[in-house]
Amino acid sequence: MLKHLALTAASVTALTMALSAPLVSTAHAQAKEQFFPVLSYRTGAYAPNGTPFANGYVDYLKMLNARDGGVGGVKITYEECETGYATDRGVECYERLKGKGPTGAAVFHTLSTGITFALTDKSFTDKIPIITAGYGRADSVDGQVFKWNFPLGGTYWGAADMLIQHVGKKEGGVDKLKGKKIALVYHDSPYGKEPIALLQERAKMHGYELSLLPVTHPGVEQKATWLQIRQNRPDYVFLWGWGVMNGTALKEAVAVGYPRDKMYGVWWAGAEPDVRPAGDGAKGYNALTFMAPAGQGKVHQDVLKHVHDKGQGTGPKAEVGEVLYNRGLVAAMMSVEGVKRAQTKHGKKPLTGEQVQWGLENLALDQKALAALGFAGYADNISTSCVDHEGGSVAKIHTWDGNKWVVGAEQYTADQQIIKPMIKASAVKYAAEKKVAARDCAKELASK
Repeated sequence: MLKHLALTAASVTALTMALSAPLVSTAHAQAKEQFFPVLSYRTGAYAPNGTPFANGYVDYLKMLNARDGGVGGVKITYEECETGYATDRGVECYERLKGKGPTGAAVFHTLSTGITFALTDKSFTDKIPIITAGYGRADSVDGQVFKWNFPLGGTYWGAADMLIQHVGKKEGGVDKLKGKKIALVYHDSPYGKEPIALLQERAKMHGYELSLLPVTHPGVEQKATWLQIRQNRPDYVFLWGWGVMNGTALKEAVAVGYPRDKMYGVWWAGAEPDVRPAGDGAKGYNALTFMAPAGQGKVHQDVLKHVHDKGQGTGPKAEVGEVLYNRGLVAAMMSVEGVKRAQTKHGKKPLTGEQVQWGLENLALDQKALAALGFAGYADNISTSCVDHEGGSVAKIHTWDGNKWVVGAEQYTADQQIIKPMIKASAVKYAAEKKVAARDCAKELASK
């Protein structure tokens, strides 16, 4: 009996050690992980556009783990959560993922203006930055009020402004827009409504007639909209759509005989899934570019080598280099560079969202830095500060030739003389309504 008890005790001791060792190891490994949440939508009406973006985003994280061991020696972990582009589901995903990992979520990309509006109020308490690259709230450029929002690289006010500049140039100057008709066909959501304020401001300045034509979710029923366009014959149509809405708009334009070369989409209405459903009818259609055009560069070679060639690609290899896939790569790069910049201050370890906020607010990515990252020709300069959370905004126009996107030579920059006063007024209004105390950036800078 004593011998049996001794053996049992020894067995228990061995079992305890065996069980405890992996737990210690797992905890130790987790302590060296940086968690990136991925809000995605691979189902529903917006899946054709949301899927390639998510694939590019995740592939970049996989590539960094394989090539560099993560970011600053810290392994990258991630988890996707399906939002279906619905605001309520986006908020649920945010709540589920914000506390993951040893230090919580590093940064969120909402890929939805509606979700952005819902999460902005939460950001002041949760202290997790939200990157809305090329979308979201235009007024969140003002970092003095919106400390946690980063509309890196552009907003819808900037996009609308650049489209007006472009069509003005085609007419021989923006002053020649007087008496012209411009129709905005827009997704009836916070996303589609964002450019209206800028277009109305420009209409006051230049005297063009602006008609607003909302399209309800998901955007497959547009016949009444395009009958109005056939009747009114606007000189230009601006398309602010997403998902199936874009392809439907092009098909309806063909049906009513509206010329596609008079149509200009925002950068979220200018990718391969938007034009392919319309077939030859999409030829001549134009849209803004944002950050990365279609094509492949050094970063794509690294993704193919370290991810796809090993059979670990998130999506099909054929989509690597398409517009939305490339935009996902750029978005992931922004996230990682925010962490990397923050590591210069806080050390090469897993960082909290609050620490990453400093990194995003102090980005300095010029063409030399972007080339070193493999993004030469596939990203624009970003230089942020406490005051400016956008970091610059430029775009070109690309045109669908029936097979591929052809990028024009002219580069446009949003007119900040028009936009800055609008941003300031809107930010001040938000701060008053939400009782948010604006930051004193000059004082913060002086204290460092």
